[in-house]
Amino acid sequence: MISILSTTPISPVSPITNVLPLTLVLLVSLIKEAFEDWKRFQNDRVINGSLIDVLQDQNWVKMPWRRLQVGDIVRVNQDGFFPADLLFLASTNADGVCYTETANLDGETNLKIRKALERTWDYLTPDKASEFKGEVQCEQPNNSLYTFTGNLIIQKQTLPLSPNQILLRGCSLRNTEYIVAVVIFTGHETKVMMNSMNVPSKRSTLERKLDKLILTLFGTLFLMCFIGAIGSGVFINRKYYYLGLGESVEDQFNPNNRFVVAILTMLTLVTLYSTIIPISLYVSIEMIKFIQSTQFINKDLNMYHVETNTPALARTSNLNEELGQVEYIFSDKTGTLTRNLMEFFKCSIGGEVYGTGITEIEIGGAQRSGMKIEEIPKSAAAIHEKGFNFDDARLMRGAWKNEPNPEICKEFFRCLAICHTVLPEGDESPEKIAYQAASPDEAALVTAAKNFGFFFYRRTPTAIMVRESHVEKMGKFQDVTYEILNVLEFNSTRKRQSVICRYPDGRLVLYCKGADTVIYERLADGNNDLRNLSREHLEQFGSAGLRTLCLAYRDLSMDLYESWNEKFIQAKSSLRDREKKLDEVSELIEKDLCLIGCTAIEDKLQEGVPSCIETLSRAGIKIWVLTGDKMETAINIAYACSLINNGMKQFIISSETDAIRDVESRGDQVEIARFMRDTVKQELKKCLEEAQHSLLTLSGPKLALIIDGKCLMYALDPALRRDLLELSLNCNSVVCCRVSPLQKAQVTSMVKKGARKITLSIGDGANDVSMIQAAHVGVGISGLEGMQAVMASDFAIAQFRFLSDLLLVHGRWSYLRICKVVTYFFYKNLTFTLTQFWFTFQTGFSGQRFYDDWFQSLYNVIFTALPVIIVGLFDKDVSAALSKKYPQLYMEGIRNNFFKWRVVVVWAVFSVYQSLVFFYFVTASGQRGHNPSGRMFGLWDVSTMAFTCVVITVNIRLLMACNSITRWHHISIWGSILAWFVFIFIYSGITTPWDRQENVYFTIYVLMGTFYFYLTLLLVPIFALLGDFAYHGIQRWFFPYDYQIVQEIHRHEVEIPSRTRLQEVAIHLTPDEERSYAIAQLPREKSRHTGFAFDSPGYESFFALQQGIHAPQKAWDVVRRASMRKTNVPKKN
Repeated sequence: MISILSTTPISPVSPITNVLPLTLVLLVSLIKEAFEDWKRFQNDRVINGSLIDVLQDQNWVKMPWRRLQVGDIVRVNQDGFFPADLLFLASTNADGVCYTETANLDGETNLKIRKALERTWDYLTPDKASEFKGEVQCEQPNNSLYTFTGNLIIQKQTLPLSPNQILLRGCSLRNTEYIVAVVIFTGHETKVMMNSMNVPSKRSTLERKLDKLILTLFGTLFLMCFIGAIGSGVFINRKYYYLGLGESVEDQFNPNNRFVVAILTMLTLVTLYSTIIPISLYVSIEMIKFIQSTQFINKDLNMYHVETNTPALARTSNLNEELGQVEYIFSDKTGTLTRNLMEFFKCSIGGEVYGTGITEIEIGGAQRSGMKIEEIPKSAAAIHEKGFNFDDARLMRGAWKNEPNPEICKEFFRCLAICHTVLPEGDESPEKIAYQAASPDEAALVTAAKNFGFFFYRRTPTAIMVRESHVEKMGKFQDVTYEILNVLEFNSTRKRQSVICRYPDGRLVLYCKGADTVIYERLADGNNDLRNLSREHLEQFGSAGLRTLCLAYRDLSMDLYESWNEKFIQAKSSLRDREKKLDEVSELIEKDLCLIGCTAIEDKLQEGVPSCIETLSRAGIKIWVLTGDKMETAINIAYACSLINNGMKQFIISSETDAIRDVESRGDQVEIARFMRDTVKQELKKCLEEAQHSLLTLSGPKLALIIDGKCLMYALDPALRRDLLELSLNCNSVVCCRVSPLQKAQVTSMVKKGARKITLSIGDGANDVSMIQAAHVGVGISGLEGMQAVMASDFAIAQFRFLSDLLLVHGRWSYLRICKVVTYFFYKNLTFTLTQFWFTFQTGFSGQRFYDDWFQSLYNVIFTALPVIIVGLFDKDVSAALSKKYPQLYMEGIRNNFFKWRVVVVWAVFSVYQSLVFFYFVTASGQRGHNPSGRMFGLWDVSTMAFTCVVITVNIRLLMACNSITRWHHISIWGSILAWFVFIFIYSGITTPWDRQENVYFTIYVLMGTFYFYLTLLLVPIFALLGDFAYHGIQRWFFPYDYQIVQEIHRHEVEIPSRTRLQEVAIHLTPDEERSYAIAQLPREKSRHTGFAFDSPGYESFFALQQGIHAPQKAWDVVRRASMRKTNVPKKN
């Protein structure tokens, strides 16, 4: 609108004044967007131009992917990518199987097996494939990667299709010479394209506050224009005869219609004062944040994981500063806090515990209790390989045959070797074979079976081969083939997996493994002693931080199996609600199970997790753990991570109570729901009262809340949510166990929206995606559970411990820099515009401009643009090491200390003061000034002088605001000032036919020939910056920010990468440097003055004397000591 107004006759400035900055800003944005679009276009062009073999006239013809159509028959060779969603027809492998890698889809590198329908195995050659005629009836295109419902009608025969026959675009073919398939979905209808939606758009909190600041500036603009309009309507009068306001004067200056004069003047002033709106601010911030992400975060070696060759990755640059204000972190456990490298550690078989190892959790628990656990030496039978860390001679090398229950042991090992979907790779020998599993748990269980003497070495679509040792006779090996009849797959609803197999002797067995709660519900009546004993063992394993699974089996009769299998085939062929019907049919046979035992797998903590959590806690960040594990496991992991300690008061809200079990045993779902809701309500109120009472006592313990998924379901009810939120916010740590992915997202949203706190979610699996997208900032860990969490995240790191660098270093620096950039933009534009505003009072509110058009156009584009970008990139209050050494500095971001309205008002006050100095000092002194020819200075002489002072002062003011000054600061600031002089020398020395009357021709040369120019150039910036200098001096001495205290503590230290390197270099220091280094190493007393455990330099001289080092007192020390003499009385918030 302002640019349009500048083209009208009422505009006092040339259209170029407003159009040029806007054009440059838009041009930069357009170039950036065009560059990104061009890269996307090039990538699309390369991918869509890839060639694939398509069947035409009984021959394979090369054709680009973009020309594929539904119904085309294609051939994909080994290591090739699937060009569309395909229906798998035939393969060069036996039994119509192929192996696919889905890394591009979900990041998982383990191979998946796919099997063609037996009816289509023959369509492998061009001749046979050309005879294929059929009809596919299937679901509409959707984004579900793991489901597919459809039927293939071929020669009047209807065959059910499942995900096992579908090859998805983006996956690749492995260990198979080639396959033949038919295209069913292409282009944007493929599942991978349906999943390529953008992550929900997120804007940082600071950006939303910036919008309010911009609206305030618009309000200020219209207030200034309104004042000028009223002044114009009042001032205009024919008594000022020298203005020539005759009857024929234009409407804008006609005294007969003052209302029109006011309206037109207001529009005139809008164009004149438009520089108050920082048009280039958003582009500058976007540029700064983009460079911060790509050059600083992505290339930080402190966040580079050597073992996996994984650097940090900023997937968006919109949220850099949000990382500096996070108050709540919601973390997954498995793969996030732990390594997700599962090792078979212990087991319980037939009521007997096997395995003698001690977990990290048990060692940590013993240390907290003051006990000392001596490490048990490994036995000769101990084996430690990837996935297996078990030590108990009673089960190794066939010794299990001597146990009281060898038959149950045999069932246990066979269940491990048969009940899975693992694919073997490599040589069929125990030493060289590799297992490709859907999860590390499955691989660990199969590896355990191998070490117990039941070696799974080959799989076909219908059979599993196991080399069994010591079964018939010690030392005897035999290869046994088990026919796989059905696989009832694991999902998050079922929480179990079953396999129905036929032994070589015809025995039919269903093996089942799953969560203890699910398996126990399906056990046959009787044998309560084994149940209770195994339950005790499960609790014991959980207390040791181990992941548990229950194993069970059931012998089936042929009649029972055949009748059930008919229902299973019908459910599998159903086009509607296939998954639901399959689950219902599975329930019919997964019952009356016999309990075999349970497994215990250790998932060790990631390196540096406890210290990272402790550091983040000291930074004022509260960490919640949201996990699907059992309560005992979650609590022990929380202890090991330093989230919970014995000094905390723990509120435990659990559904595992005797009262709840009694109600659940009756089976009345309505009664169960009512009782659970009432119980949760009572527990929440009770805990909340205790928490509030504890908080009233100054020395009360820290609080922790532990709640399980069943209770959380009722606590998240709208009637109880407020109590849950209030209780949670009063706790330092919260652990939610047995929670679903949806509940993770609900808890995150509750804090985000209910408490209006900035939240961060971190996880590594697909079940964490909803939580990651619900938080202000989502962080994905590129671990072993695929890349879905990373693909949905805003930032990706390889290890949890890198979170301290991401938040305390990069997040905090980004927040400080962006705050400084925004407030400085506000200051410099307001200062420049106010000088024009003061001039309006001297011109009868006529809208006469004070500055030349080009001055106004280039002020934001050239003369003050680069320095603020350099500050946004390189300004640093303290080093990265000190940021982590003093994590309490991070609290300044949580409290938003640097972008409050109070901070904006301070900048505005000095902006008003400096603009007054610029205008009135220069104009007052210019009234008596003369040029070398004896003439008085004119408007353009004074305005050029004032503009020179503005450019110099605002650039030097930025230098004063810097915490660290590099050569880039000097180059940009002094270079910008030099650019102004170069421009004015050229601009004043030329004239063109298109110049307006108010030309500044030769102005600078006339000014530089006077003493007035140099005196003004020296005094005006000094007077203008005097107030800032005094304010910052008083603020730093008497009301210092936390980072300023740390700066003073370490002012003698040389900033280097690490303390170790400093010690190595110390022997080469000069005497003065040695003294500074020695002072930096002195012990320091904790200061209570700041409220944090910060060192106080006021005690430096005392410790120096104790060490025999001369460290003279500084004025800063004296002032700090004097300010600390006051008695500190705790204030109530």
